[in-house]
Amino acid sequence: MSRITARFAELKTQQTKSGTRTALIPYVMTGDPSPEITLPLMHAMVEAGADIIELGAPFSDPMADGPVIQAAAERSLQHNTSLYDVFSVVAEFRQTDDKTPIVMMGYLNPIEVMGYSSFAQQAAACGIDGVITVDMPPVEAAEYVSALKSQGLDPIFLLAPTSTTERIKKLADVASGFVYYVSLKGVTGAATLDVSSVKEKVEEIRQFIDLPIGVGFGISDAQSAANVAVCADAVVVGSVIVKKMTLNNGKTTQERSIIIKEISGILSSMRKALDGL
Repeated sequence: MSRITARFAELKTQQTKSGTRTALIPYVMTGDPSPEITLPLMHAMVEAGADIIELGAPFSDPMADGPVIQAAAERSLQHNTSLYDVFSVVAEFRQTDDKTPIVMMGYLNPIEVMGYSSFAQQAAACGIDGVITVDMPPVEAAEYVSALKSQGLDPIFLLAPTSTTERIKKLADVASGFVYYVSLKGVTGAATLDVSSVKEKVEEIRQFIDLPIGVGFGISDAQSAANVAVCADAVVVGSVIVKKMTLNNGKTTQERSIIIKEISGILSSMRKALDGL
C-alpha cells in the first residue's frame, strides 16, 4: 500500500466536527524563491495541517498554470532547479518524515528526457509517492504508467469540468492514489468557484472511479476550502500559497521565516475550517 493510499485510509477513520477528515494538499514549487526554503517549508506545512504535499518541478512552459505559478517556475529555473533537485529535497525530507505522502507535479518533457524507467526508479528511491504529469493523457500513458507502477508510484491524472464519461472511464483504468479534479475551465489561480457544479461533477466521477477525489484550482481561502470539502476527499491549494513566495527573495533565514510563517497561517486556517473549528 502506497503512502497516499494509506493516508486516505487513515483519514477515513478520523472524525471532525465537519465529518470525516478531508485531506489538505498544499502545492509549492521546488526552489522558489530560493533553494534553501523548500525543505523547511515542507516540514512547516505538515505541522500546519497538511496531509499530503504536492511538490512542483519547474518547467519552462507550464501550460496548465496561471501567472502566479508560471512566475514561480521562472524564479525556480533561475536557480537551475531540475528533477534531480526535486529528488534531493525529497530525500532530505524523508530523513525525518517517512509518513507524509509527496506527490510530484510536473510536465512530461523532463521525464521524457530522463526516460520513464530511470525517472520512476529515482523518484521512488528518494521517497516520492505519486506523480502528476499534466500533459500526459491517460490514453497514451501505458508505458509511463507501467514504469511508475513497477516502482510502487501512483500515477495521478487530471479531470476537468469538460471531461467526458469516456475519458473518466479510461482514466479509471490507469489511475491510482487519487484523482485530481480541476474545478475550473481555466488555469490555476482563476477566481470564481461554483461549488454546486463541483459537487455535481464529483458525483459523476464517483460513478466510474473508486479512488479518493481531490479538488483544486480556485480554492483561495478557508471558506472556499470548507465549501469544497463537503463533496471532496481532498482540497488542493496552490496559487494563494505561491503568492507568498514573492514577499522577499528568501535568501536569508529571516526572509525565509517570514514566508514560512505566512504560509503556515494560511494552512492552519484552512485546516480549522475543514475540521469545522
